[in-house]
Amino acid sequence: MHSPIAGTAAGVPFTALPPSGDGPAPLIVTWHMLDAPRSDAAFAAALPLNELPAWRVHLGMPMCGARMVDGSMDAGLALLQQDPLMSVLYPFVRQATEEFPAALASIRAQLPVDDGPIGVLGGSLGGAVALRVLADTDIPVFAGAIVNGAIRLRSVVDLFPGDYPYDAESEKAVDSLDFVAKADAIAGRAPLLVVSGELDHPALRTDAFDLVDALGERAELLSIPGLAHPLADEPGIEPAPQLPLAREVDAGLTTWFRRRLG
Repeated sequence: MHSPIAGTAAGVPFTALPPSGDGPAPLIVTWHMLDAPRSDAAFAAALPLNELPAWRVHLGMPMCGARMVDGSMDAGLALLQQDPLMSVLYPFVRQATEEFPAALASIRAQLPVDDGPIGVLGGSLGGAVALRVLADTDIPVFAGAIVNGAIRLRSVVDLFPGDYPYDAESEKAVDSLDFVAKADAIAGRAPLLVVSGELDHPALRTDAFDLVDALGERAELLSIPGLAHPLADEPGIEPAPQLPLAREVDAGLTTWFRRRLG
């Protein structure tokens, strides 16, 4: 097994895991959670997908991992307390999606990946990035997957204490990241695996079922007994040994992407 490769692609930190063997190989790109594992390196350790004959390049989300302010999550947590939607959730997804085309070009220039369609995978808020790549870009994708994904951003906002004070701008922002409403666009792009922990937040689990129903034959649901929202123990910033439930998720993702890789 090769060692992880840490790097930067057009300003975006990444942890890359090479496939066994030589020569160009397909590429699967991931975006991590804001819950544990909350960095690209930690997400790579939680879901390494080691059995896949593909490069797995785990990208860092804004203000996480190598982009933490002063080496901690404190600044991001302060923004969450200030305004979870317009200071963190929406701008993080928007930035991660908008910086991806340049990051992808840089990855292709740095690593021996082939030039075919890519796989995309996201956990929690990173799931919204993967879904937005499918729904709102024309980047060729052969398959996608999300794990306890942020499918309707409004459901994520509702997890925070109190009633969120929506106005016209924030209503537009939160509705732009409702991927059940964008199911037709997603279905036209690539098949999707929706992984949902049976102990995930009830609203997020409902959204998972709704998205699978809306996508019809273009989606599969993988329900994981005993899995809550996180995939790693706190603090979830540094790589840690893979938890048994994360190993189960890893196995399901590996089966899914291996089928799509042929």
